[in-house]
Amino acid sequence: MNNVKLKRKTMTGLILPLAFAIFIIASIWKVFTKAGQPGWACLVPIYNLYIMTVIAKKPAWWLAMILLVPIANIVFLIMLYNGISKAFGKDSGFTVGLVLLGIVFWPILGFGDAKYIDDQTKTNDNVLDA
Repeated sequence: MNNVKLKRKTMTGLILPLAFAIFIIASIWKVFTKAGQPGWACLVPIYNLYIMTVIAKKPAWWLAMILLVPIANIVFLIMLYNGISKAFGKDSGFTVGLVLLGIVFWPILGFGDAKYIDDQTKTNDNVLDA
């Protein structure tokens, strides 16, 4: 009888975290595709951070700061999340949510009605004004 309980606990201990992981991966995948980036990029460890810098409109050298500089990497990652929030029209409060409650806020960003704001889509009407 105890063996059955142990197996049930083990299965619950494996299935529940796996379900959460799949849900978060799907959420970030959706965020990437909304931003016009390949969704599969969220699965590749370092490349996904590079794509996040592209989405947040930050320079590529930020990737080195996030990966190589202790303590500063936390600050740069929070600023990167802030850039992603701003790129989807959200405010700094949403950034706090991404940092502290990512399991709630990544799905809101991915599956919600947030749209990616791309500076490239603006018209060049001001060029003709010169």
